[in-house]
Amino acid sequence: MQLTSGVLPEDLAEAIRGTARDIAEILAGSGDGGGSGRGGAAGHRGGLPVPRSVWTVGEAAAHLAQANALMADLAAGRERPYGDGTPGSLAEANERALAAFAERDPATLADMITAQAEAFLAAVERRDLAEVLTTPLGTMSPAVLGSYLLTHMLGHGYDLALALGRPHMLDARRVALTLPFMITAMPRVADPAAVAGLTARFAVRLRGGPGFGVTVTDGEVQVAHEPPARPDCTILTEPVAFLLLALGRLDPWPVIARGKALGWGRKPWLAPRFPTLFRAP
Repeated sequence: MQLTSGVLPEDLAEAIRGTARDIAEILAGSGDGGGSGRGGAAGHRGGLPVPRSVWTVGEAAAHLAQANALMADLAAGRERPYGDGTPGSLAEANERALAAFAERDPATLADMITAQAEAFLAAVERRDLAEVLTTPLGTMSPAVLGSYLLTHMLGHGYDLALALGRPHMLDARRVALTLPFMITAMPRVADPAAVAGLTARFAVRLRGGPGFGVTVTDGEVQVAHEPPARPDCTILTEPVAFLLLALGRLDPWPVIARGKALGWGRKPWLAPRFPTLFRAP
């Protein structure tokens, strides 16, 4: 990352702003010939189902608008209790929040998503670099919270693009910026049943980019910014495939079959098991 005098790295702030704008363009129907007027074709698209989800496009967009507002509040230092950090409690909190929020028009929600992303960027720059902020997934620095926001938008932005037949906004540069959050959150979202009894060291690398290490010791998960010196299994993944696997948007075996993820080492059979050790929040 390129560090600046601000609280967020400059490339992270640009990625947050750009991702919000890309999502808004997808929701507003920009360039697809479908029209972007509220209540017109864009409004009709709000009822389309999102693949691999129980939500419609309107519900997923409403969730994004609410989540961006939540992140802006957290960046401003306001307490916003939201579940207990477990995937199940976060899902319940999402459903309660959606039930209390009636807006489902994609174009209206597009404006809200970008406005709240800008509110987050303005608020986070008033924080101290070393400040600790409370989030639904534990305490984080402002920069890691920014990585969290980006990760969340990329996951749901991908869903919306898929549902609406538009190109998604994920790329290697943006995926690399999600790693600070991923490294922080992975121990919290480890599936207790999946890691029970497992002891293994993983080196995970993004093709052409950074890597990190995951050590599981009899079910206890630790994640480091550097891969271990003697891993049991090394995993090399194409960056976009890595994020989609991590967020539960893809299944491991088709990714491996297409050569977008490779595993080797003393225990290469652990590679397809690795994504199943975690539950996406």
